[in-house]
Amino acid sequence: MSVVIGRSDDAPTDRPAGHIGSYRALDGSDGVSLYLDLDGPHAVLVVGKRGYGKSYTLGVVAEALAQTPPVAPVVVDPMGAFDGLADPATGDPVPADVLEQPAVDPDALDPRSWCGLVGLDPEGGPGGLLWRAAQRAGSLAGMTRVLDSIDATPHHRRAAQNHLALADSWGVFDSDGLDATRLGDPRVTVLALSGLGVAPMNAVVRAVGESLYRARVAGRMERLPWLLVDEAHTFFDGVAGPVLDRLLTRGRAPGVSLVLATQRPAAVPAAGISQTDLLCAHRLTARDDIAALRAARPSYVDSSLTERMPTQPGEVLLVDDATETAHAAQIRRRQTPHTGASPRASRR
Repeated sequence: MSVVIGRSDDAPTDRPAGHIGSYRALDGSDGVSLYLDLDGPHAVLVVGKRGYGKSYTLGVVAEALAQTPPVAPVVVDPMGAFDGLADPATGDPVPADVLEQPAVDPDALDPRSWCGLVGLDPEGGPGGLLWRAAQRAGSLAGMTRVLDSIDATPHHRRAAQNHLALADSWGVFDSDGLDATRLGDPRVTVLALSGLGVAPMNAVVRAVGESLYRARVAGRMERLPWLLVDEAHTFFDGVAGPVLDRLLTRGRAPGVSLVLATQRPAAVPAAGISQTDLLCAHRLTARDDIAALRAARPSYVDSSLTERMPTQPGEVLLVDDATETAHAAQIRRRQTPHTGASPRASRR
């Protein structure tokens, strides 16, 4: 016997699902196996303080997705926690590809995003110039040529050029960069971003999210994409924020799933909680984080989140909108190595 979360009780039982754990019995033992519905699109929020299994759970979901050919999983890895997905797996193979230097098409960012990315006020002189350049050209070289040709004060032009050169130095822009064809691979694609600053990481996530969404809306992508984002709070405050909001509120119709993981749910906009149909809560202790979850708590969770909050690593409270139920569960062991644990002096 097993239970599929994220799926209504009257749904067909032969649809794709991934094993993620089991019920946690009152005595702490494992109960009925728990699976995650992989047939339709979902918006999932995984929360928990550091060391209690947030990134581990994201890796378990990524493994399940990699073993489900009809979907196209993409993992945003800002902390270097998911390169182990490409290592040999126990049990069934976990097809994975880790991209150490992912690059994206600069045309995926709109003019306002370009100004925000490099910290220029679009209403100011240099920001206005960069806005015009981004409107007229879809490559860094093209934007540079536009800036060279615009009639502007030398000071403003030089400032805009310097900021554009800074973005170019990040090494994340390429007109032949990642597109929906490459991201539509059934293997899990890990975007290794740990060597980048916050701004270039946001640029990659913005472009990837836009590419997946646009491809599904236009019917150019057959598989259903799943975008898994670790340390999600890092991206809601940057230029990636608008596309994450769009996937949360409008991703279901074209079939784009979004899985957000964060240790700071209080830093995620209200839509990041209220728009999700599945909440996976590991241990939290900060009052503002618990309050953020409680504020968006569904009415069918009949006791406070504080009372039901897990206490041990790997334990999780699953709040499922599809069946309007809450489950105390234990996440299963990874099939591939987990590389997100903190280093310790005792291991040297």
